[in-house]
Order: sequence, then C-alpha cells, then structure tokens
Amino acid sequence: MANLWRSYQALMTKYPWSVQIVTAGSLVGVGDVISQQLIERRGLAHHNVGRTARMMSIGFFFVGPVIGSWYKVLDRIVVGASKSDAMKKMLVDQLCFAPCFLGTFLCISGALNGLTVEENITKLKRDYTDALISNYYLWPPVQIANFYFVPLHHRLAVVQVVAVAWNSYLTWKANKM
Repeated sequence: MANLWRSYQALMTKYPWSVQIVTAGSLVGVGDVISQQLIERRGLAHHNVGRTARMMSIGFFFVGPVIGSWYKVLDRIVVGASKSDAMKKMLVDQLCFAPCFLGTFLCISGALNGLTVEENITKLKRDYTDALISNYYLWPPVQIANFYFVPLHHRLAVVQVVAVAWNSYLTWKANKM
C-alpha cells in the first residue's frame, strides 16, 4: 500500500491534472458500483454497466476538471493557509460552489440518462434540496481539514477518497427514477 501511495504521489507531481481527472472518474465509477451493489442491492447479474460508464464519464469530463479548476480559483480568491483562511475557503466553497455544482451534476446525469428537459426539471426539484442538505452534513468538516492541512495538488484526491461514500449516495440519488 505504501508503494502504491508513493507511486500515486510521484504521478501527481509529474502529471497533476491528468491524475486528478483519472482519479475523479474512477472514484465516481466506484461510487456507482457501491450504489448499485450495496444500496440498491442489484447483484452482479443486474448491474447496469452502462450507468457505471455514464457516471464515470461525468467524473472524467465534469467532476475532475471542474473541481480541480475550482480549487485553483479558490486558492486565488482566498489567499493563505491559516485556520481562518481554511474557514473562509470552506464557506466560499459550500455557499457558492457546492449548490451550483450539485445542480449541474444532477442535470448532466439526468440528461445522460435520457430524461427530457421537463423530466430533468421535475427530478431536480425533487432531489436537489435533499442532496444539498446531505452535502452540508458531510462536506464542511472535510473541507476545513482539506483546506488547512492538505497541499493544493492533493486536495482533489482527498475529496475523492471521502467522495467514494458521497458518490455512492449521489449516484443513487441521480439515478433514482
């Protein structure tokens, strides 16, 4: 495990953008597999591989690039590494970024699941508030620790490790019809 972590760190140093995107896509996919197998109890015979592929594509093309870029922007908006700076970053992250990100994630997943615009709006009205409230239970303490203790180029990785559980919930919520 230590060798795996060292390899990951070496790759993060050499190819931070690519590794962040691959990590995000892979872990969104892991979240969907956990969602289908543990939450929905589909079993391997009824696992929806297409859904997992769609969720991974959202991770690769939306989650990874958007969150990776957001952390760079956030570090320019709130400069510093003190406890109060970490708190400011968490507040900006959770009050400005998270609501927009969650809405967009749910809309993209609905569109990729073939929902019409009207169906997507109805689903968003039904699921968005629950997802945002759940977000506020989990992410503020994680983000305070992340912004205070973790270097910028490792923040997405920390978020994605915690996000395996979050992604399981979010993919279940996004794919619940």
